[in-house]
Amino acid sequence: MDVLIGLGGNQGDVPAAFARATVALGQVGRVVARSSLWRSAAQGLPQPDFCNAAIVLASGIPPLALLEFCLRLEVQEGRRRDGERAGPRPLDLDLLVVPDLVIAAPTLVLPHPRLDGRRFALLPAAEIAPGWVHPRLHRTLGELASDAAIRDQGCEGIGPFPG
Repeated sequence: MDVLIGLGGNQGDVPAAFARATVALGQVGRVVARSSLWRSAAQGLPQPDFCNAAIVLASGIPPLALLEFCLRLEVQEGRRRDGERAGPRPLDLDLLVVPDLVIAAPTLVLPHPRLDGRRFALLPAAEIAPGWVHPRLHRTLGELASDAAIRDQGCEGIGPFPG
């Protein structure tokens, strides 16, 4: 199963956190694609800009187990979940899309429920998987990334994925 994972962070050496997370994810699968790094303006609370990226992971573990693994990686990088969804963090890993899979569980919703409104997630995702079809919206990630409704969200490419 291929899984599109979004990476984000705005505390500490975020590219290094991305590199460590990618190596760790290699324990449960094989990273088959990496996007460039992107910078996006923080939403919500006043805080530093975010660094964002995406990877495609080929893995045989179920999505809920992969989510738990990702949450442990976030904690290892110093993430504290204090109830503030849009607060600063050193690492955020989101399962974005698994082709042809829809999940609506208490702990995991796939595709990610806010993916289509987040340019910072769609641009890196569309860079490496432009033809993947959003299983609920039946539009490709490339189409969603170019949607005029999100064009005013600040997001720019800043360089290659680390490592």
